[in-house]
Formats: sequence, structure tokens, C-alpha cells
Amino acid sequence: MSLRQLALDALLVDSPDAKCAAVQSIVRSGEPPIGAAPDVRQPIPAALPGRPARPLLVPPAQLAQRPVNTLAGRAALIHALAHIELNAVNLALDIVWRFDGMPADFYRDWIGVAAEEACHFQLLHEHLQATGFAYGDFPAHNGLWEMAEKTRGDLLARLALVPRTLEARGLDAAPLIRDKLQRAGDDKGAAILEIILREEIGHVAIGNRWYRWLCGQRGLDPLACYSELAQRHRAPRLRGPFNLEARRAAGFDEHELAALTAR
Repeated sequence: MSLRQLALDALLVDSPDAKCAAVQSIVRSGEPPIGAAPDVRQPIPAALPGRPARPLLVPPAQLAQRPVNTLAGRAALIHALAHIELNAVNLALDIVWRFDGMPADFYRDWIGVAAEEACHFQLLHEHLQATGFAYGDFPAHNGLWEMAEKTRGDLLARLALVPRTLEARGLDAAPLIRDKLQRAGDDKGAAILEIILREEIGHVAIGNRWYRWLCGQRGLDPLACYSELAQRHRAPRLRGPFNLEARRAAGFDEHELAALTAR
């Protein structure tokens, strides 16, 4: 079976644990042929991604802010992070099966990202379970996947606005969350955030690499193109503080960072 078909099959899986296992199975299988885009007909696209019955998905404004100096507050924070990582698995799988015409390394890069995101989810879920809670016990929001829906017809927009915008925000937020957990006495949670930050730099770098490659193929200026795509798709306005060191490591150049901080 082709890599892209396997990616779609994993994306359709409802159970988070089974989805993560399916992704890791793809990686362990070696290098299956990339293949053409799967022949997808309705109603399958409406079923994407496969999700468990819980958590309840609500608008971000409806999510309660809980103090991390309580067990329930720390559990809610870890749950929110696990939800982000599971969404990141889905996003990486979606970019593999959905978009045609890219070099083979593009598809292999994103399957590798999906596997690391699956490991992040599992680390966070195991830590969450150690607190007496499980994935689904708290409500969550659907912001990451909503941007995937907005950009489902344009790979350049997907690369600009998911890995380079929404996921890059994690580079800014991870040190703050890590330190918050450390102050609350959650050394295990802080250590997991350190792992996630290190590997997310690589994921955002992959997004930067392929965004610039595609801009080059289309004769577009990356900085001007990003601004236009962010406006067209109503991407969230990014506010500091920014982790400029991590963003540099992830491949953002000084012109991009200057534009970011100016905004």
C-alpha cells in the first residue's frame, strides 16, 4: 500500500492511541512507495479527521482558565497540550495524502513529523493519566483543524499558516509553559515540554523549507506572499513575546523576524 493511502487510513482512525500506533507502524514499515493521491469520494472528506467521541469541542473563549497550582489545573493544561499534539498528528497526515505533485522527500518529511507528534501525544497522555485524568476529560477547541479546512485547496497557504504560523506559536509558548509547570512542581511535565520544544523546532523548519521551495517554484517572494496569505485566510494576529532564538533555529530569517516583531 502506498504511503499516501496509509496516511489517509491513519487520519480516519477515531481512537487516538490507535491513530498513533498506525503512524508509528508506517514509519517502522520502511519506505513504502509514495503513490498518487488516494481516490477519495464523498462522504469520506466530511469524516476527516477521525476523532473520539470526547473531548467536547467548544469555542476557545468557552475554555475555563484554571490555576496550575492545583492538580485539576495542571491536568487541564496537560490535556490542552495533548489535544494540540493530536491535532498536529492529523495535520501532518492530512498534508501527506491531500496534496499532489511534491517531491518524495516532502511526503517522507511529514510522515516523520506525524510520528514525532504521535510520541508527543503519548508522552502527554501518559502524564495526564498519572494525575488521574484521561484525554477527553476536559473540553477543547478546534482552531488548528479549522485552519486546515481553510487551506485544504492550497498547499502554499497550508504551509504558510499551519506550520509557519499556528505551530510556530508553540515555539513561543513552550518555554513559558515549561517554566510554569516547573514552578508548580511538575518536573515531569516540564521535561516533556523541553522534548516537545526541541522537536517542534525541527517541524517548523520543515514547514519553512517546503514553503520557501514552493515559493521558489512559483516565483513568489516569501515575505510578501506570507502577508497576503495571512490576510486572505484571516490568520490570527501574532503577539509577543517571541522566542526569536527558537524561530531562528527553525529557519525564519531576519527579515521575517523583523516583520513579525514590527506587527
